[in-house]
Amino acid sequence: MAVKLRLMRMGKKKQPSYRVVAADSRSPRNGRFIEIIGTYQPRTEPSEVKIDNERALHWLRHGAQPTERVEKLLKISGAWAEFTGEAVDTTPPEPRVRKSAKQLAKEAEAAEAEQAGDEA
Repeated sequence: MAVKLRLMRMGKKKQPSYRVVAADSRSPRNGRFIEIIGTYQPRTEPSEVKIDNERALHWLRHGAQPTERVEKLLKISGAWAEFTGEAVDTTPPEPRVRKSAKQLAKEAEAAEAEQAGDEA
């Protein structure tokens, strides 16, 4: 049986939350799973990731393949570095700041004005 570590969508419409599960690769996204190993809340600021690293390592050592997104979540939790033997980076990732189109336009104008001032 090919096991995958993947996300299982939960929550209401337009308000997703996810479970990180170990599941047979042939089962549907929200179908049968073997074990829940964590949760992911993308709508909180900053995103909330809770993963049982012991169980994640167990599945990785037994050949489970994580999806791209789950691999990123495992890197955040530290389980991926422990699995691959890399040095563990304990600094949390910088929060992403969402900017509106107006803010981006203002920043572009300021950068152009600064360049024009440097050339003169």
